[in-house]
Amino acid sequence: MAELGSYAVPAAVFLFLFSALCTRTPAFETFTTGAAEGLRSTIELLPTLVGLIMAVYMLRASGAFDILAWMLRPVTDALSIPADLVPLMLLRPVSGSGASAYVAMLLQQYGPDSELGRMASVLASSTDTTFYAASIYLGSVGMKKSGWILPAALLGDLTAAVVTVAAVRWFFS
Repeated sequence: MAELGSYAVPAAVFLFLFSALCTRTPAFETFTTGAAEGLRSTIELLPTLVGLIMAVYMLRASGAFDILAWMLRPVTDALSIPADLVPLMLLRPVSGSGASAYVAMLLQQYGPDSELGRMASVLASSTDTTFYAASIYLGSVGMKKSGWILPAALLGDLTAAVVTVAAVRWFFS
């Protein structure tokens, strides 16, 4: 017997088609118009994404994340952030896949029920790839300057790290 979740997509398609039928909306034309707009948006954003992906790989390969982690050590020590969590804090805003790989490495090394494993899991799920999201949103509206958007978003990432450490220590100690 199939699980309830396996019926979600067919049910959604049926509801959309039923809604289109009831409102006399041309469902296929609406679908193809939306698909064409999505393709145009993708083509417009492609140069931004290629540049972002290239920058992430260059930062990882060059060891820049390790240097940044070393430079931030006084701050992270003052905030009681474990040293092994700092590379994740630096990687998560720029690379979701890189952050996922780092979390997997931490979980394998320390275990999912360890304090560090819990912190890594919470931090990875409570933050986003800030630079990717900003480039997508700003690129889609044609903004060339980010103003205070990136500093505010990065401050949010730092806040998430501090709250993650405090929450895991508070609730799981």
